[in-house]
Amino acid sequence: MLKLSRLLLHSSRDLLSRNSLTNGATNDFKLMRGITTQTGTTAAIPNFGSSAKIFAPYTLFKGKAALSADPLLPTFSKLESGNYRVERRGVIMLTFWPAIGERKYDWDKRQKFALSATEVGTLIAWDSNDSCEFFHDPSMLSSNAGQVRKSFSIKAHSGGTGYFFNLNVVNNVLKTNDRFTVPVTPAEFAVMRTAFTFALPHMMGWEQCINQLPLRSNQSPPTAGPEPQTSEWDR
Repeated sequence: MLKLSRLLLHSSRDLLSRNSLTNGATNDFKLMRGITTQTGTTAAIPNFGSSAKIFAPYTLFKGKAALSADPLLPTFSKLESGNYRVERRGVIMLTFWPAIGERKYDWDKRQKFALSATEVGTLIAWDSNDSCEFFHDPSMLSSNAGQVRKSFSIKAHSGGTGYFFNLNVVNNVLKTNDRFTVPVTPAEFAVMRTAFTFALPHMMGWEQCINQLPLRSNQSPPTAGPEPQTSEWDR
């Protein structure tokens, strides 16, 4: 009888221990599930309104100037047939603005440089042993050529430790000459190249063309005509 009592007592303890482990595992699973659900909810894409704009610039703040790169989508015009065509291709807008103190920058003195699809391709395929420089003039091939001109160049550090992004804006009308130099690390440049590669078909309108679907009744057509502040000559 005594042995039977001890056996029953031992079995009861094993059962309680197993229940405790099961309950603990269940609670741990619920906790993990709650964390996963919460994380998933936080990371979910918000439901933006049809008129909302999303800004996602890649920005570098350095000692003498700051640099941001922002993709701008193409604009579309409506044809008489009711279809749409690309009115103006998108660009990668580079914006430079000078530092005026420690961690302080003057946004009012910003200058922009819009990289076209071909210029983005040149940057993606660029070999650091070669030169990389682009020139822009809004009055090119006209009598006002040379009044305002911009030059953007990339030069590699000696020893392969990084790059210099340089922008020079000469305005002969206002008698100004703005120069910006931003050092870029290999990792930062790799981020730019990867992001530019992803953005390129979107800039050209190809993503919209390939993935086009019939518009729903509550869906707006592509934007017709240019939007404000999308030109490198705007401030």
